[in-house]
Order: sequence, then C-alpha cells, then structure tokens
Amino acid sequence: MLRTARRIVTKVGSSLVTNQGRGLDHAALRGWAEQIAQLKLMGKEVVLVSSGAIAEGMQRLSWNERPTALYELQAAAAVGQMGLAQAYAACFDHYKLKTAQILLTHGDLSNRERYLNARSTLTALLKLDIIPVINENDTIVTDEIRFGDNDTLAALVTNLIEADALVILTDQAGLYTSDPRKNHDAAFLPEASIADPALLKMAGGVGSNIGSGGMFTKVMAAKRAARSGAHTIIASGREKDVLVRMAHGEAIGTRLLATIPVLAARKQWLADYLQVRGTVTLDPGAVNALVIDGKSLLPIGVTDVVGDFERGEAVACVTPEGREIARGLINYNAVETRKIIGKASTHIAAILGYVDEAELIHRNNLALL
Repeated sequence: MLRTARRIVTKVGSSLVTNQGRGLDHAALRGWAEQIAQLKLMGKEVVLVSSGAIAEGMQRLSWNERPTALYELQAAAAVGQMGLAQAYAACFDHYKLKTAQILLTHGDLSNRERYLNARSTLTALLKLDIIPVINENDTIVTDEIRFGDNDTLAALVTNLIEADALVILTDQAGLYTSDPRKNHDAAFLPEASIADPALLKMAGGVGSNIGSGGMFTKVMAAKRAARSGAHTIIASGREKDVLVRMAHGEAIGTRLLATIPVLAARKQWLADYLQVRGTVTLDPGAVNALVIDGKSLLPIGVTDVVGDFERGEAVACVTPEGREIARGLINYNAVETRKIIGKASTHIAAILGYVDEAELIHRNNLALL
C-alpha cells in the first residue's frame, strides 16, 4: 500500500512522541525524522501530524497532572508548541530537510476560503520539498471548533491534499475484533474494507490517558480518508522502522481499504469539514429520493427539525430511525424550516411570505455519507 503511494499523511500519537506525558521524547522524534527522510529518498511526499504540544508544555511548566480547565490546557499548548516546533526542526535539519509548522482548527477548514488557502499552502510546501508538521491549534481552540483528536485532523488533511495513504501510528498493533486488553480471544485484523459495517463495532475505546483518541476515532478517520480515495494503515509505532518497512511493501498493522465511492472535493468539504448546526428527519420517501435517485431535499419530505441554525449552515439529514445519511447547506433558517416541513414547495410563499429556493437543500449542496 505505501510502496505505491506517492503522497502520505502520517499521524503519530502522544504516546509515541512523549515520555509518558513528561515532555517530548527527543530520541523518538529523531527516529521519525530519520524514517521520513528515507521516505523522501524514495520519492515520497510526507505530511506529519504530530501530537505532543500539551505534554511538552506541562513539562516546561512543571505540571505533573494534565489540567482540566480550558485556559490552562491552552496555556500548556502555547508553551509546548514552541518546544515541539524547535525539536522537529532540529531533528529534520540533521537530514538537510526543512520543516514548517501549521496549526489548524475546525473553524479554519469549515470556512471555504480558508480551506482553499490551507490546501494551497500545504501544496506549495510539498513542492518546496518541506515537511509540514501539523497539529490542532489548541492555544485558541474551543469545544465548538475543535477536531477533538489528531486522528480526525489527519484524515481531513489527507482529504485536503488528496494524499494517497493515511498512516495512523499508535501504541497498538492495529485493529482487533474486540479490545485485546479486555478480551484474550480478540483476533488481529490484518486487512478489511472500510465499507464493512462491523468495523466500528470492533473498535475499542480510548487507550491512553495521555492522548484523546481510541480505535473508534481511528476507524472513523479511515472512513473520512476513504472519501478522497486514500487507504489507511493503523499500525504500532513501536515497530522498528515501521514507515520504511511498509514503504518497501512489508505488511504491518491493519490495512483499511478505501472501497467506498470517492466524493468530489466540494462534497468532501460538505461532508466532513463543516460544523453541523442542526438535524432534519426525513420520511422514507425522502430517504429514497436522496440516496437512490440523487435528488434534492424538499420540505415535504421532512418530518422533524432539531437545532437552531441559520440559512446556509450545515445540517444533518437522518432517517426515521435516526441514522445520518447526508449533510448539506440548508436554504432556510430553523424557524422557517419548522414552518414549511411536510408542505409542498408551492406552499412556501403562502407560509413564509416569500420563496428563496424551492428545495430545502439542493443536491449540489448535499453530500451523502
């Protein structure tokens, strides 16, 4: 998988770059730099998504326990980002490679203009033969605009730059049929299709008190990456020279194959980059119209509305059973939507006094999940 991939996004978790949360493990960082330098010699472009800023900040501030207050976490991130950037720059400099630090929030990528600017910047850096080192901007992020974990961030970056493969390195060997720490009968899964609905049931919970992402977030990240056609490998970062060996064709970890339809770039943005502000419940006829016929969502096919959203914001479309099947930009705000659901589009003018669009969500602004 990595042998044929030209552009790769690699994510390394907190447990692989820190001394059990006590600052950065500089020997580990040098090891990642060495492996990525070897991938570069093989003609590959690499983007590194790295955790570790908060742990480094805690060490510099002499804090023994991870704080819970948002402002303290942001302070630790601000202090730690300095150390993380300096450490990576020094490690890659040994191999005559330059690095660039990019800090992102969900708000950066949900804005279409900033999304396109981020893509252009990353593409330019890769053309300049520079290693982008990406992390969530924990210094300013709030719960409302945060990714929540670097697995999600890595998947969105994979889509953003149309990478061929996403490698998620963790402290586990890969994906098992159940949590191997709780079930001794759990079987290792060397390969699976990302379309397999059983994958999410197999994924366990959070594995470490240092980071924030468990196997569930990694499988979800793989599903997101697959929307741009990227395969995902979940593997242990404890394996010696794991990136280099995989690039030479060795099968390590769990390979999750992108066997779902690839979405166009704008549809990916609609599906994964926007903050969902509300939910509309569809009747069975509307579900078929969207999923099977590829049509727009009309008010008559909606039975319920949840949330307080404005015109042009993203909403989730769910089945009567509550399963999300699509996301899109809605043409009416929540108050207006509640007034026109269940009604024919020809009645919108009489109900609201005007008509902006006949559709609640036009198919051009709708992405199926």
